[in-house]
Amino acid sequence: MVELVLSTAGVRFAISPLEEVIGVVRGWLGRRRLPGGVVWLGEERLDVPELAAVLGARHYITEFLSPPPATPETTADEQLIVVRGTPPGQVRVELGMVDADLTKLPRDPAAARDLLAEQLETVWNHIVEPEWGRMREVLAADIAYRTRRLGEQGVVGVFEGLHPRVRLTKDSVLVDIAARQRLTLDERGLLLVPSVFAWPSVGVVTVAPWQPTLLYPARGVAGLWTEPAAAPGALAGVVGRTKAMLLTTLDRPATTTELAVRLGLAKGTVSAHLTALRAAGLTATTRQGHRVLYRRTELGDALCAGIG
Repeated sequence: MVELVLSTAGVRFAISPLEEVIGVVRGWLGRRRLPGGVVWLGEERLDVPELAAVLGARHYITEFLSPPPATPETTADEQLIVVRGTPPGQVRVELGMVDADLTKLPRDPAAARDLLAEQLETVWNHIVEPEWGRMREVLAADIAYRTRRLGEQGVVGVFEGLHPRVRLTKDSVLVDIAARQRLTLDERGLLLVPSVFAWPSVGVVTVAPWQPTLLYPARGVAGLWTEPAAAPGALAGVVGRTKAMLLTTLDRPATTTELAVRLGLAKGTVSAHLTALRAAGLTATTRQGHRVLYRRTELGDALCAGIG
């Protein structure tokens, strides 16, 4: 059991592109169960033996390969800069904690770090980045959902239903994993990072100097790679085919660009229809950093349920 004492510390959310890279490689190695429908992951397995050696560990797999992201807008390039800037001493300490055969790695920690960063970037460029738009959509929707619960119910609402192994006591977050530790959080608080490839596990980062972080499976992963349903005939008859497709797809929040990609439509077309739906009170917007997310309103939900 790991106990994270909140005290007066708060929680915040972020998205980690490199955590998804790690999830992909661990999935290849059989260390994680990949979500159903992720057929594309088996089509190309890159030759990254040193990275695979580190990520094949049963327990600890280092923190510097997926440094806690600063915000929900953090990019893979920004994280890779942090990876490549990790002090050699920190790299040596973390690699020394890995329960795996690392004889393939260079003995010099700086050289090992740079090689691993290069292989992380290779997996990102060839495997994860092409699918990042829809993956990020799910992660952002999870954060939007839990942020609303934070506003409505406080910290209790954030952790309720987050993961079976995570529960909130009066002033602590308890994580039921093999490690035993009690950590009082400092002013940085607890970073919550949803992940596409975390399921069914949950992970905790407590190694200094990284910000304490809880990694958990994002909501909505099961339907991530399913094709969007065709617009219901009755609903299309009322609002038109394109607006019906948009309403059906907005079962989770998304940006105009993400909707355009998912539905194969021009961004201008999507924008015009979303404006009309918003004017009718069927959709609303929320801002997340620089991103504007569209979501169905209660009226939109009722319309889809009643007519679709």
